[in-house]
Amino acid sequence: MESTARTEREKMIAGELYRPDDPELVQLRLRARRLTRLFNATTEEEPERRQELLRELFGTLPDPVEIEPPFRCDYGLNIHAGPGLFINFGCVILDVAEVHIGSGVMLAPNVQILSATHPLDPEERLSGWELGKPIRIGNRVWLGGGVIVCPGVTIGDDAVIGAGSVVTRDIPAGVVAAGNPAREIRRIKDEG
Repeated sequence: MESTARTEREKMIAGELYRPDDPELVQLRLRARRLTRLFNATTEEEPERRQELLRELFGTLPDPVEIEPPFRCDYGLNIHAGPGLFINFGCVILDVAEVHIGSGVMLAPNVQILSATHPLDPEERLSGWELGKPIRIGNRVWLGGGVIVCPGVTIGDDAVIGAGSVVTRDIPAGVVAAGNPAREIRRIKDEG
C-alpha cells in the first residue's frame, strides 16, 4: 500500500497549513540565507558570480536578468522568473508558495512580493501554523517603488502598479493601478 503522507514542504507549496519548523524547511531557509548573503556581498565587478548565485537560488531564472543587491527571500526555489527581469535595490520575496514572474518585468526599489500568510484564527496562528498563496506577475509588468504584492494576487500582462501601492486583489492586464488597496485608474491604451 502506497503512503499518502505529505511532507510539510508539499503542504506549503499546495497552500495548505504547514509547520515552518519542519527540519527540511529550516534547512531550505538556511540555504537561501546563505545564498542571499553571498549574493548581497558581491560587487558590481562580479556579474558572473552574481548570476551563478542567483541561478542556484531561484527555481527558474533564465538569462538575462539583473538583480541589484540587497535582495532577500525565504526559499528562492519557489521563485520562477522569465528573461529580462530587472529587480532594483531592496527587494523582498517571501516565496513560501510559488511566485511566477513573467518576462521583461521591472521591479523598482523596495518592492515586496509576499506569498506568505497566517491563519486568521488566533489559536491556529499562535500554535505556529502558517500557509501561503501563490502570486503571478505577468509579462512586461512594472511595479513602482515600495509596492507590496499580497498573497494570492495575479497581476496581468503589461500592467503598471504605482509607487507605494498595496496590491490586495487581482489586477487586469494593460492597466495602471495605484493606491491602498491598489485599484485600476485607467487602461494604458487610453493614454492616446
